[in-house]
Amino acid sequence: MKDKRIQGEIQNLKPHIMRELQSLYDLSVPVGQLSTKELNERLIAVTEEIGREVAVYVDRKGRIIEISVGNTWTVDLPAVDARSEVRLSGVRCIHTHPSGDTELSDPDISSLRRLRFDAMAAIGRLSGESVGCLGFFTGEKEEDGTLEVQLFGPVRADHLNRIRLTPLIQSINKRLSRERTQATDDEEERAVLAGIDAPMACALWMTEDSLAELAELARTAGATVVGTFIQKKAKPDTALFLGRGKVEEMAMFIQNERATLVIFDDELTPSQQRNLEMALGVKILDRTALILDIFAQRARTAAGKLQVELAQMKYSLPRILGQGLVLSRLGGGIGTRGPGETKLEVDRRRIRRRIHDIEGEIERLKKERLLHRERRRAARIPVAALVGYTNAGKSTLLNALTGADVFAEDKLFATLDPTTRSLRLADGREILVTDTVGFIQKLPHTLVQAFHATLEEVVEADILLHVVDVSNEAAEFQIEAVTEVLKELGAAEKPMLYVLNKLDRLTNGAGGTGGGEAAAHVDTMGDARYEAAGSDAAGGFSEGEIPSLEEVHLPPAVLRLLRGREGCAISARTGAGLVELQERIASFFRTGEVELTLHIPFTENAAVTRLHEAGRVLQTDYDERGTRVRVRLSEEEAARFRRYEIS
Repeated sequence: MKDKRIQGEIQNLKPHIMRELQSLYDLSVPVGQLSTKELNERLIAVTEEIGREVAVYVDRKGRIIEISVGNTWTVDLPAVDARSEVRLSGVRCIHTHPSGDTELSDPDISSLRRLRFDAMAAIGRLSGESVGCLGFFTGEKEEDGTLEVQLFGPVRADHLNRIRLTPLIQSINKRLSRERTQATDDEEERAVLAGIDAPMACALWMTEDSLAELAELARTAGATVVGTFIQKKAKPDTALFLGRGKVEEMAMFIQNERATLVIFDDELTPSQQRNLEMALGVKILDRTALILDIFAQRARTAAGKLQVELAQMKYSLPRILGQGLVLSRLGGGIGTRGPGETKLEVDRRRIRRRIHDIEGEIERLKKERLLHRERRRAARIPVAALVGYTNAGKSTLLNALTGADVFAEDKLFATLDPTTRSLRLADGREILVTDTVGFIQKLPHTLVQAFHATLEEVVEADILLHVVDVSNEAAEFQIEAVTEVLKELGAAEKPMLYVLNKLDRLTNGAGGTGGGEAAAHVDTMGDARYEAAGSDAAGGFSEGEIPSLEEVHLPPAVLRLLRGREGCAISARTGAGLVELQERIASFFRTGEVELTLHIPFTENAAVTRLHEAGRVLQTDYDERGTRVRVRLSEEEAARFRRYEIS
């Protein structure tokens, strides 16, 4: 049985008022009748004394299941467990208007629609007489698809009590069942975004830019953004994150816009989340929970699903909270000390046990990956890892370089699970290219921890290809966000080549690319080159199609981002610039290598075998005395074979 408490704004209410409100739970209403004269009079009397709205929620058996106190223009409306997206909720709301004006307000009607009350009634005292107004559904729909509401009143309150509710509700439910639409799971979430504009809250990102990215995350998760709230505030409120006045403003907006979800741009504490859910009456998410939700949708492999589940478990552990009697103590039993465990403690222990099991499974997968890396090292296969901000085009680039068929979409975190493909460079060298999960500003620490086994591919790579969306105005900030995550992984000092992608989108400015028909390359000194790009998005250019180069001016965005950085500009979508990129990669792996021509006698054929293991054999010939080999080796390995060198 639910704990019968008074909800809402009960601060500073006098004890005798609290006792009076609590005693309302003892009242009942005849089945099929809206209310009673006694209940109406007692509600109005409390409202006149405290100057705030009071609402009672009555089920179809006439029992008062909840009582809530608001203020003169809004009431905290509870989530009604019995509500249905097809039929009415089985609960009616009767609330007071302190002004005596009992016409239903827009928030009243919005709440009626959102919670699908059987009926919504407002009562008050006007000229010494109790009056009221009733709102209920007709079963039909408005042009915008919302349920049509019919109003009755204002009339004397006793007239409302004569209305026969049971046949009215049965008739409405029958009509709603006939017009049953799609299931709740298929209906869109209507989201409101919220954040604070605090001094130094984010040194790089403007609040508006951060919320614009949050909107894109919401779209990726499948929600429709219907509004955004930003509050200038020195620091987040410890109880509600935003100020109380802003929260009340949001509550009105949520009801009017029929929003079902509020997403905050920063991570909320468990208490802030609970307080906001009580104040706003809708589901509350923060940026961390939203990203975890997207990751859960995108994970395809067993390893990816395990890592997402681990992150979700660690996020939810401090947020477990039961309500009412579910948190009551269990009996300790004979011969035991203390009152026993709470259900909350049992739930937490189960989650900790599951976290331990997942971590063990991930550790096993980590060892498997370690074996794969050991084999690659033994085979001396170089590795390049694609890193970068989410939606920078890493998967598209992997497809363009290697001819892979990795899923790519213009959405944040379109791909989650890492993919490795081989790439043969123009000089004949074979390397592995690994596509990793995209990064984002304010990337949840739990995700970095959970995906550490996967992200070890970044740590172990020989070179990082940092893919940047050059068309994004916040590209510099995105680079900084990626750098912060790389520091956390211990990979910030790795050799890095910046790959400025999406050059085809820079259609304006000096040296525009003409919609992707050309690509530009800049070295660290700022020299510009032009590549007439016959594009081949499946894998760059074949031999003989290498475009000619000539000096040109580059778009300012490219020059600005490459200043002081080693990199090149490409379009993975059109294939422009991929030849130059591959040459840059090959040049990196050639650094520190020497080319030797060796003659190894037949009596020392074991040296030929070691040579194939140690370096890259470019040419092999034979004569009557032995094997003639042209090979590229590292300086260290070359020293072991110098005695066979011939001029």
